[in-house]
Amino acid sequence: MRLSTVILPIYRWSEGQKVWQRAEDLGFHASYTYDHLSWRTFRDGPWFGAVPTLTAAAAATRRMRLGTLVTSPNFRHPVTLAKELISLDDISDGRVTLGIGAGGSGFDATTLGQDPWSPRERADRFAEFVPLLDQLLSEDAVSHTGTYYSAVEARNIPGCVQRPRLPFAVAATGPRGMKLAARHGQGWVTTGDPKLFASGTPEQSRAAVRDQIARLGAACAEIGRDPAELGRTLLTGFTPERTTPLESVDAFVDFAGRYGELGITEIVVHAPIPDSDFAADQAIFEKIAIEAPAQLG
Repeated sequence: MRLSTVILPIYRWSEGQKVWQRAEDLGFHASYTYDHLSWRTFRDGPWFGAVPTLTAAAAATRRMRLGTLVTSPNFRHPVTLAKELISLDDISDGRVTLGIGAGGSGFDATTLGQDPWSPRERADRFAEFVPLLDQLLSEDAVSHTGTYYSAVEARNIPGCVQRPRLPFAVAATGPRGMKLAARHGQGWVTTGDPKLFASGTPEQSRAAVRDQIARLGAACAEIGRDPAELGRTLLTGFTPERTTPLESVDAFVDFAGRYGELGITEIVVHAPIPDSDFAADQAIFEKIAIEAPAQLG
């Protein structure tokens, strides 16, 4: 099982550079960041752009993979996003993974002045966004006329360092999202079942993730794809266990091992942020990063 982290884009780079470099020194497989314009309780504090942050991180690190958890259509267009991702993949020498999801109804959904999209429209847009982005990242020139997104002879030369393009990790729980993950993803991302966060039990959460993985497998079977080809990532902090896994190495190994038994192949933990939803003991966090992977195998 791989162990990765999320570093929220809240730091001026004089400080943030040290956080990203420390994550590489600790041996994390990947470090991700959120791709939002602002987010929940962090709305009134510092919050920097995901792509510039990842570009700086690419220049400050050498081995660790980098990526978004997750990018969405809320304020992105496939043509401009593709150009940024190709540039980032080049600067990082092929270390980028795009975590991508349909987006939600938070601040990003209305910042550009639009009314929030309905769940149906978000799903419709996502179903058009992902295949077009796939094409833009894989081909030198693309023209497309869609309901929501268009491209007219969009050029993306020289393309990605990673071939045929950088990998997608598709965040999905519904049937349409699962089909997109099966067809276009190299990975799949879940935060568990959000309905269980406040009052569910760890056992219920694991049962929900087990069901999600089964539905992902069914979506792969529909198109004749081996589900083992997809990585399966759990972004922690949104299941009923909340911060419990970061209380000790033993607690984390138990938590991660139980999800590993279900088929999860990568666990992502938030780098500690004092006085926030992601507060945790930095020393224990670092000890988990160093010691837990060997115990998980």
